[in-house]
Amino acid sequence: MRRYWLVFSQAVTVLLAAWFVVATLKPEWLNKRSAVSSSTGVALVESTAPASGPAPLGSLRNAALRASAAVVSINTTKAVAKHPYANDPWFRFFFGDQGAGAEPQAGLGSGVILSTDGYILTNNHVVEGADEIEVVLQDSRRTRAKVIGTDPESDLAVLKVTLDRLPVITLGNSDSLQVGDYVLAIGNPFGVGQTVTHGIVSAVGRNQLGINTFENFIQTDAAINPGNSGGALVDVNGNLMGINTAIYSRSGGSMGIGFAIPVSTAKQVLEGIVKEGVVTRGWIGVEPAELSPELMETFGVKAKKGVLITGVLQNGPAAQAGVKPGDVIVDVGGKSVSTVGELLSSVAGLKPGAPTKFHVQRRDDTVEVTVTPGKRPKPRAMPRGQQQPVPEGR
Repeated sequence: MRRYWLVFSQAVTVLLAAWFVVATLKPEWLNKRSAVSSSTGVALVESTAPASGPAPLGSLRNAALRASAAVVSINTTKAVAKHPYANDPWFRFFFGDQGAGAEPQAGLGSGVILSTDGYILTNNHVVEGADEIEVVLQDSRRTRAKVIGTDPESDLAVLKVTLDRLPVITLGNSDSLQVGDYVLAIGNPFGVGQTVTHGIVSAVGRNQLGINTFENFIQTDAAINPGNSGGALVDVNGNLMGINTAIYSRSGGSMGIGFAIPVSTAKQVLEGIVKEGVVTRGWIGVEPAELSPELMETFGVKAKKGVLITGVLQNGPAAQAGVKPGDVIVDVGGKSVSTVGELLSSVAGLKPGAPTKFHVQRRDDTVEVTVTPGKRPKPRAMPRGQQQPVPEGR
C-alpha cells in the first residue's frame, strides 16, 4: 500500500510541474477555449484577454484619453436676413413673402476648454456672425456659450460657459515641435461625433498662405475635415500644441495638408481678450517686402537676409526712430527676422510704448535704432474663403 501511495504522489508532482512549465512558457495553450454556437453549431475560439488593460506598445491611447475630454463640439445658428422691404405690402404682393419661414443657418465647429472658469478657445470663423452658440461636452452635457472676444487677425475667438467640473487641457510648448513629431487632431468632423486622427508635423512656421494677417502655422498630415475647426492638435503626451484652423483642399475634405495655430499664439490671444477685451499688438508704420533681386537693385541693397522696408509712414514710430526706405531690418529686440511674416509677428508681439532696439542693414553699414512701437490699428474687414487654403469649420 505504501508503494502505491508513493507512485501516486510522484505522478501528481510530475503533473503539477508540467502544468507550471506550460503555464509559464505557453499560457495560450491553457487559455484557448472552444465555444459552440447553439444556432450554427460552429466552434469558435475566444480570447480570454481582458477587455481593458495597459496600452499596447506604440499606442496613442493615453494621449487621446487625456486630451479628448477637454475638446468640445460647437453648434451655431444664424438667422436668415430678410429683404429690407419684406414688410411692405406692395413688395409682398409682387414678390411674395421672401424669407418668411426660412430656417436659420446652422454651423459646426470644435473648441478646447482651457480653464476651469469656463473659457473655451475656438476659431473666429466658427462663431463669426452667430446668433446662438451651443457647446456640447464629451460627457454629453450641453450649454449656451457667450462670446468674450474675437481676434480676426489670428482667426481666434474666446467663449465662456458656466458649468461645474469642467475638464481642462494641458498646454504644451509649441516652440519645441519638430518636423516628424507625432501629433493627434481631435474634433467633430462633419458632425459625426468626436474623432481622433493622427499624423506627424509636416512643417512649422508656415506663412504667406493668405489665411490670416499673422501666420505662423503648424502643418500636419493628421486628417482635418470640416467641423474640426477650433479643435485640438496635441502631442503624444496629450498636451495642446495648436488650434486646428484650415486645410488645403480641392475636394473640401482632407488631402493631408492641414494647418494649426500654435498654442504660443493662442495663449497670447486668450490672455489679451480675457484681461483687456481685445488683443493689443505693436505697430511701427512701415511697408515691408521680401528681399528680391529686383527690389535689391532698385534700392541698392546689399544685405543677404532680412526684410526690406519699401515705405515708411510719415511721423510713424519707425520714421521717428530714423528708419528709411531701403533699410533692411535684420533683428527685432534680439530676435532675427528673415521674412515679412516673421517681422509682422515680432513687431506685433512688442508692447506699445516700450522702446525696442532694431538692427538695420543700411547699404554697407549696420545701424542700431530704438523704435517705440505704437498700438496697431484695427484691421479692415476682409472677405474670407476666396483662396486656398481655406478655413474648414463651417
